[in-house]
Amino acid sequence: MCGAVCNVLCVCSRLQMVRDQGGVRIWSDCDVGEGRIQASVSLNEAKCVVVHIDNEGSEPVTLLRCELLRRIKVFSLSDCQDVTKSKPHELCAGRGRLSHEVEVTCHISQAGFFPGTLVFEFQGCDSQPFHIVRFLTARLVSDLVNELKPSSPYRPHQLPIKPPVTEEVEEGVRVTSAFMPHTNLCPSAPLSSLFPLTLFRLPFYIALLDSKLSFQNYPERFSLLLHLEEMQMETDITKYNMTDASMVRDPRNRELLVLEVPGVAENRPSVLRGDHLLVTRSADRHLPVVTRYKGYVHSVELEQLKLGFSHKLHDRALEENPEQFDAIRYILSGLSRPAPYLIFGPPGTGKTVTIVEAIKQVVDHIPNAHILACAPSNSATDLLCQRLLKHLDKQSLYRLNAFCREWKHIPTDVQECSNWDSAEQTFVYPTKDSLSNYRVIITTLITAGRLASARFPRGHFSHVFIDEAGHAVEPECVIAVAGLLDPMDLESNRDGGQLVLAGDPKQLGPILRSPIAIEHGLDLSLLERLMNKNSLYQRDPDSGYNKQFVTKLLRNYRSHRHILKLPNELFYNEELQEYANEIISSSYCRWEHLITPDFPIIFYGVSGKEEREANSPSFFNVEEIEVVLLYLHKLLTSQGKKGIARISPREIGVISPYRKQVEKIRRAINGLDKQLKSMKDIKELKVGSVEEFQGQERKVILISTVRSSSEYLHVDQEFCLGFLKNPKRFNVALTRAKSLLIVVGNPRILNKDSNWNKFLSFCVNKCGYTGADYADDEAEDDEAEDDEAEDGLVDGLVSLNLGPTGNFQTIKK
Repeated sequence: MCGAVCNVLCVCSRLQMVRDQGGVRIWSDCDVGEGRIQASVSLNEAKCVVVHIDNEGSEPVTLLRCELLRRIKVFSLSDCQDVTKSKPHELCAGRGRLSHEVEVTCHISQAGFFPGTLVFEFQGCDSQPFHIVRFLTARLVSDLVNELKPSSPYRPHQLPIKPPVTEEVEEGVRVTSAFMPHTNLCPSAPLSSLFPLTLFRLPFYIALLDSKLSFQNYPERFSLLLHLEEMQMETDITKYNMTDASMVRDPRNRELLVLEVPGVAENRPSVLRGDHLLVTRSADRHLPVVTRYKGYVHSVELEQLKLGFSHKLHDRALEENPEQFDAIRYILSGLSRPAPYLIFGPPGTGKTVTIVEAIKQVVDHIPNAHILACAPSNSATDLLCQRLLKHLDKQSLYRLNAFCREWKHIPTDVQECSNWDSAEQTFVYPTKDSLSNYRVIITTLITAGRLASARFPRGHFSHVFIDEAGHAVEPECVIAVAGLLDPMDLESNRDGGQLVLAGDPKQLGPILRSPIAIEHGLDLSLLERLMNKNSLYQRDPDSGYNKQFVTKLLRNYRSHRHILKLPNELFYNEELQEYANEIISSSYCRWEHLITPDFPIIFYGVSGKEEREANSPSFFNVEEIEVVLLYLHKLLTSQGKKGIARISPREIGVISPYRKQVEKIRRAINGLDKQLKSMKDIKELKVGSVEEFQGQERKVILISTVRSSSEYLHVDQEFCLGFLKNPKRFNVALTRAKSLLIVVGNPRILNKDSNWNKFLSFCVNKCGYTGADYADDEAEDDEAEDDEAEDGLVDGLVSLNLGPTGNFQTIKK
């Protein structure tokens, strides 16, 4: 366009665009009303839709042209008079005459919902040209689409580690009865030292194997065969080597570590009491000298091995992390009192680990300390309890549950230290004197109110720790403090208590429903309010945070550097450092289905259709579900091939912002897809909302964004729904993945938000985008593709030089 740029504001409606006029009627057997022509197309099969044009007026009318507003590969036009090639054709007047027919051929090669706009230009004898529009849609149909289509019309509701060159072996703890010293026992030696199979002796061994058994070769022949068998066994057992395996302490014997070994119950591999395994820390693999820890098998229970290692393996101090060390040091010193101490923990930085270690250190170094550890939810509180049980005795720790909680939902190890009366089969609340004997009491913030009403002596609780404090409304946090923690005062109470809050104000806060409560600040947690509005916790541009009052954890132990990059830039001042286990974080960098090797992010653009059903206002998008299932098949069927490690369904998560999409995806996985639903442990593949995934992580995350129309985006923005216009949801969704992130969505809707637009640009620039056609520079010029974007439609009409008519009012800006 030459000269000044003009924006055309079109004041018209869809009904005006599709209205028959000038005696001309346009119809098709595939009409679905309101000027829509819809075709259902099978994969890679062409379908022809005939559009009929009748002149039912009293005067002839000339069809000047028939064109697609925006040419896409899915649709092609043809007619016998070549009107589709800009050759005018006169339509004779009168009912009953033969219609002029335009054939629209639809051909789809991938899952999707493809809209197109067909524009007809006519001219009467003495009139100006006029236009009639038809909205085309082509949708790929399949058994899955038919199964997941709306059950009824939508009715709105009224209201391998390589062996190191140099290694040291740290002896483990033997099984007592298995260690029987003998004075004449030959010392053990590696097989290689007993059987030096060199090129020099190879001809001798071959001749010995080819010879017949005799008295002369009997000892050497069988010695050789036994050594060959032992060598083969050593080779075969390496097939069961495990990488990045985790171990936990045995709750019945804290000197032992428990390792899960799939298949050991079926003797694959065969492991017996008294055998030993060699373990190497994954983080040490690049060291010039690697320590291998020998763990002896003390017992085999189903698929669990209980191993005895040297204390050097599992009794090590906190990992050398300067931020975690600073946080624990300042909490122990109590220098922030009477102000709370804040632990700002971005995703994957070990926030809960820091809390647990701080509690452990307080118990070890402050003899008279009594600690109240809380979290907003039962799941977060149980996790805190499970982590503490690895370091503290059950006699010093107590999990206080609410009376209404279901016993069966409590983890087994937590049950052993809970307030359950097995005789009465109910929860009980112990006396104040009984609770006073425990060094650590763990409960939810709401249930902490029970402790406040018990009237503990002033100063009984020396420390109150609140994990996930960013999820709780401020009054919830106050429950765990008011009446329980005696504040420090330099004149009257120098031994006052210490409050510690841990969370991330950049992630989701409290979940509220009242717009009035949200508008007046109830959605602002105590943690976020302090960090945003209190000068003690403000970040200095040069020196960062004041470590006396707040520590920001910086080492991310979760995500691949490319997955971490954009959230780090947008939300964390580019301060996060990449400390993820490279074996895990890079495990999908050579996946055959990546768009670009070493870039473990895929954005799959889908031109889908958002739908609703019955009286549910929640949206779903079947086209996106098909793409999600496509990638689930690729993930779960390609595992163990071409260098990609095996992955369990429990290591995969699917996130969607809409409850109906979550339900549809679950139904597709667990009921409709025969191959997926037959897979082992497929029900452990979690599908949920962003809120359900906060605080969690998965090796692979798939995100279905659902929205494909801009019609309701202003509603989303007003009520903070979905992903758009909610940076906290965007941040949480993108930071759950360790190794691979797959996003499925409509790029022309997502690019309306600045954060999503940056993510799209990032994927496009790194060649991680695939699916529906999209380019960065189309963000502002490509509004016409959305079948609801009327402004873009008329802009396109103008660009075709069709010109405005009486139905179109144009205003230059």
